[in-house]
Amino acid sequence: MFVIVREAINVREIEKAVQWPGAGAVLSFVGVARDNFEGRAVLGLEYEAYDEMCLPVMEQIRDEVVGKVPGVRVAMAHRVGRLEIGEASVVISVAAPHRAAAYEANRLAIDLLKAKLPVWKKEVYADGASWKANEESGERGVS
Repeated sequence: MFVIVREAINVREIEKAVQWPGAGAVLSFVGVARDNFEGRAVLGLEYEAYDEMCLPVMEQIRDEVVGKVPGVRVAMAHRVGRLEIGEASVVISVAAPHRAAAYEANRLAIDLLKAKLPVWKKEVYADGASWKANEESGERGVS
């Protein structure tokens, strides 16, 4: 399961997508909007993405993770639109026969997602806003 959603992410639904009887570990990373960044108070976030570009990238990330950590299953959801502080922006769930593989796969998946997924984030501060793109796009801190 790879989805871009415009409403709250259902973590349990993402976890169910990776479960199977041979999985002894199901691990989810939930990235949430926090109230600060580099000493500045954050009031909220806004994410933009083009679904048709993101979904193939999510599948490529899964393929890379499975290539490095065989035997795992991976599912991802990323939210777009306005998020309040504390709301989930991204969920990555992995299932593996053992916990070590689940931890390794989940860490790799979030690192790859942050580097490759074409999603733009607007951080809304009390004194203005700042757009940020993922690392690979080469566009950082666009205001």
